[in-house]
Amino acid sequence: MIHAMKGTLRSLRGLLRERWRARRLPSLPGGLRPWITLASFGFVLSALFSHGRQLVQLGLDPQGWLWLLLGVGLSLLSVVANGVAWSILLRWLGERPRGAEAVAHFMLTNLRKFLPGGIWHLAARLQDLRRGNAGLEAPLEGSRALLAVVLEPLLAATAALALAASGGWQGGLGLLGLLPLGLLLPRWLSPLLEKLERRKARELGRQLEAPVEAGQPAVLPGYPWQPLLAEAAFLLLRFAGFACCVWAFDLQLTIGWPVWLAAFAQAWTVGLVVPGAPGGLGVFEAVLLLRLGGLLPAAPLLAVALSYRLIATLGDLLAAGLADLDSRRPSAAGPGSGAGAASAAGPGAGGSVEASPGAGGPVAAGNPSQ
Repeated sequence: MIHAMKGTLRSLRGLLRERWRARRLPSLPGGLRPWITLASFGFVLSALFSHGRQLVQLGLDPQGWLWLLLGVGLSLLSVVANGVAWSILLRWLGERPRGAEAVAHFMLTNLRKFLPGGIWHLAARLQDLRRGNAGLEAPLEGSRALLAVVLEPLLAATAALALAASGGWQGGLGLLGLLPLGLLLPRWLSPLLEKLERRKARELGRQLEAPVEAGQPAVLPGYPWQPLLAEAAFLLLRFAGFACCVWAFDLQLTIGWPVWLAAFAQAWTVGLVVPGAPGGLGVFEAVLLLRLGGLLPAAPLLAVALSYRLIATLGDLLAAGLADLDSRRPSAAGPGSGAGAASAAGPGAGGSVEASPGAGGPVAAGNPSQ
């Protein structure tokens, strides 16, 4: 009787699943990504046209330009901090990154996030980890490399949402921002990573036109406190660059800094996880305008968002340039040199990034230091 009931329930579940798939709306032409990009850019352009005259009237005094210059320096420093967080993550996973080489490799590949598709920075790290060109003592198996590539943005998003709780209740958003911290417990993180790895493997496989396979679920060494705190430090430096833009346009006294931090963290997270334009272009600005549009004048807020995009991009460019210059020094040239051997994993990059079966075995613990 019990077996018969179980069989009936399975049949009903399968029937409901088929009916649900049949009733789903047809997919959008070209997929969801271009439509989100168009909607975000459309919103920002509409704000520009609506407040263009006020934007032109906004001027920066010499002190304002100094604030923006400081923001560029802090943005550059934040990219270095992100590379350090990447190195800490690799060490937490039991690998042996070679300090400055791993950081420089991360800085060099970070610029690829602006390429069409928004995934080439991940593809470059995945291939270079497997080839031993990412500042590690030894190459990684495919599934171990995929684990690191998937886990880094997950930790960054979790840290950003936790920082967003600094703005208080926010209609429940503050509490929701703390919930992902519980998902990092090994009991929940392992199955979540398994799903994310499979999804990212399919996505990378389509982009690289080469098979990418996820291995078995990895046994994590514990709660990722060290890499999580490192990602939080990176985001605070990123916010410091944003705060310089706020100071440049004299908006520092309009609302409290915890509200600024919460809005920044939420917009940054949405720009990271939503499949929009590469590097979160347009998505970050749109979310920031929606989040703070009722608290601040639109023109100065738009000026802050656009100036932050400018200084953040300059910081990314400078970081990649410094990493490239460092890789060209004679002392940096050698077998397995990290930044200098970074793979050009862009459109048309070939080669298999296939993981060997069972490569996702136990991950050894390690005590470390985007």
